[in-house]
Amino acid sequence: MTTLFGRILLGASALTFIAYGGISLYSPAIPAGIAGIEILSGDGFAEVSGMYGGLQTGIGLFCLLAFFKHDYYRPGLIILGLTMISLAIARLSGMLLSPVPVTLYSYGALAFEFVVAALGFFALTRMPNDPA
Repeated sequence: MTTLFGRILLGASALTFIAYGGISLYSPAIPAGIAGIEILSGDGFAEVSGMYGGLQTGIGLFCLLAFFKHDYYRPGLIILGLTMISLAIARLSGMLLSPVPVTLYSYGALAFEFVVAALGFFALTRMPNDPA
């Protein structure tokens, strides 16, 4: 079955995004602390809640939808691949431009993002060609 690998990837990604997003919504200080970010205002809490909580949960829910609904399988892999490669490129850019050294957190996140993006695009290439 050509979609089994992609479905597993989408399901695992859904769980990862929803869990991290849920933690971020519950307590924005947790992901901020992990990333070494200090939240100094209510706007900072709202920003971390939105970007780490809301956005990640939304991407996770779309991956979950793509896991269960075949019509969303291809778009789910596209969204997953583009999201992860965009995160990886932006993170790498930030790492290269940073005036201070980054920690293992950034290297781990970068590796995770590149690997998931590559796997998402790989799963997409394993699909039969779509005539539409």
